[in-house]
Amino acid sequence: MPFRIRPGRAAALLLSAVMLAGGLSGCSLLTPFKTCEGTEARMKELESLPLLASPPPGASLPRSFDGVYAECADDSGDAWLSAGRTYVYPGTRQEVLDHYRKAAEADGWRFAPDPMARQDARESCFTKGGNGQAKMLTLAFPPARFITDFYGPEAAAEFATGAGFEITVGSEADGATTSCWS
Repeated sequence: MPFRIRPGRAAALLLSAVMLAGGLSGCSLLTPFKTCEGTEARMKELESLPLLASPPPGASLPRSFDGVYAECADDSGDAWLSAGRTYVYPGTRQEVLDHYRKAAEADGWRFAPDPMARQDARESCFTKGGNGQAKMLTLAFPPARFITDFYGPEAAAEFATGAGFEITVGSEADGATTSCWS
C-alpha cells in the first residue's frame, strides 16, 4: 500500500518542516528581518549621548586615527546600532572604570556585573531604559596586540602610555530589551 498524506496534514507537515529548518539555521518566519533602514533618528540619539564625549580628565582621542565611529549592522536578523569613541588616557584602567561608573550611575545607567568575571576582565557593561528604549553601554580595554593589528604601530605607541579604552553604546533598532551578558 502506498504511503499517503491527507491534504490538510501535508500543509501542516510542510509548515513544521520549514519552521524546524528555520530554527536549525538561525532564521525564523515568526520574527521579520529588521534592517538599518529608517534608524537614522535612533542612531543620532546614540551618537549624542553625553557619556560618549565625557572621558576622564586628561584623556584624548588618539592622534593616529579618528577614534569616533557609528554603525548599524543588520546581518544577524535584528538591526544593531552602535556608536562609540576610542580614547587614550595617561592613567590607570581602574581610574577609567571609576570615572565611568560614577558618571554612568549618575545618568541613570545600571552596572551589570559579568557573572563570569575574572580579575583581568577587559570589559564593563551598563544598561539603561526599558522595552522600546533599552540601551547598553560597554567600556572595553583592548589589548595592545589588537590595537597594533587593527590601527597600526603608531596607535599602539599611544596606547602604551596608559589605559587605552573604547566606550560604546548600543541598542537594537527597535529599542527592545538589551542584555549585557546573554
